Amino acid sequence: MMRLAALAPARTAPEAPGGERPGADGGGRLVVQAWLASRGLIALVAVLLALREGRSFTDMVSNWDVQHFSALARGGYFAEPDGILMAFFPGLPTLLAGGLALGIPVAVGGVVLSLVCSAVAAGALLRLGGPWAAVAWLFAPPAVFTTVPYTESLFCAAAFWAWERARADRWAAAAVLAAAACTVRVSGLFLLGALAVMVLTSRGVDLPGRVRRLAWLLLPAAVIVAFATYLHGLTGSWTAWYTAQSTGWVRELTTPWQSFLHTIPAIVPGAYADHPWWAAVFRAEVVSMVVGLVVTAWCLRHRLWAEASWVGVQVLAFSLSYWFFSVNRATLLWFPLWVMLARWGTAAPARPVAARVHRVLVVALWALGVVLLLWWSWLFFTGHWAS
Repeated sequence: MMRLAALAPARTAPEAPGGERPGADGGGRLVVQAWLASRGLIALVAVLLALREGRSFTDMVSNWDVQHFSALARGGYFAEPDGILMAFFPGLPTLLAGGLALGIPVAVGGVVLSLVCSAVAAGALLRLGGPWAAVAWLFAPPAVFTTVPYTESLFCAAAFWAWERARADRWAAAAVLAAAACTVRVSGLFLLGALAVMVLTSRGVDLPGRVRRLAWLLLPAAVIVAFATYLHGLTGSWTAWYTAQSTGWVRELTTPWQSFLHTIPAIVPGAYADHPWWAAVFRAEVVSMVVGLVVTAWCLRHRLWAEASWVGVQVLAFSLSYWFFSVNRATLLWFPLWVMLARWGTAAPARPVAARVHRVLVVALWALGVVLLLWWSWLFFTGHWAS
């Protein structure tokens, strides 16, 4: 099989940042242990809240968008007023509706689905960037969204494996997985574009080969078209999804500068006095935007053109919204971020002083990440806005 530029050869597991082959038993065991530990920490927060405040399981895992997914699973796209449910793609609600048909509550079915899919996504990251990339993703500060009935786990499971299969030059499987991702959230459109960049920037592939690979991407593109056509059939509008986004979440098309200016009032001290944690989450949104720019630059520096487009286009899209919103959750989709952190964390500086400083920074960042993971879990389970 042809080798793609800056990526691993087909049928060969890429080497992990620390030199260990991702598929090695030790790497797999580490990822399993990290999955258990990270899910355990999140569950611990929920258990403590249940014991201290008497919160029920359903109450803790059913906040914010879970309510919309539940309504959509039960009653379809007109189950809520103003058509705002059209802002959500049908993949997750369809699975939740299937669970309801079997007598499985949305809270239970959604949590089980997210837990399973988070393990599947971590398995893909193991192959894409080695065990430490998967560990970093599992302990990501907003990882609570990979344990509740949200789309992050389901999308990452499909998208990460689509990328892994495309990298292995298995485009039929990649197209099917990308099509599945496109049923879950609009980010599938960005995945489709990034996979096209992978084809166009690959080395050693002749023109007919590129055309064949691009032709496979018509399958996920057809999913996007089918969803838009379905919403048009319901509403008579080709912009029903965008209208729902702007109606329910103030996602109006703006310039990046205007978006930044709109975000400033939300991050200043004293903003949202009735909701003291909102400003902190908005500050994290700004940090996530900066992180996205750094990851994009890192990918460009290493000539990872497809990866750069995957992250960079999302950062651009978030900057064109009314304000920086939901970027924190989107970091879970940016697998190059976790690969970058894994490579940095497993680097071995030659000088003893530099090596000690590096270890201190790694431990400090890890500790900060765990604290943020616990805090973010507390935010979501207590009903505070958590991005």
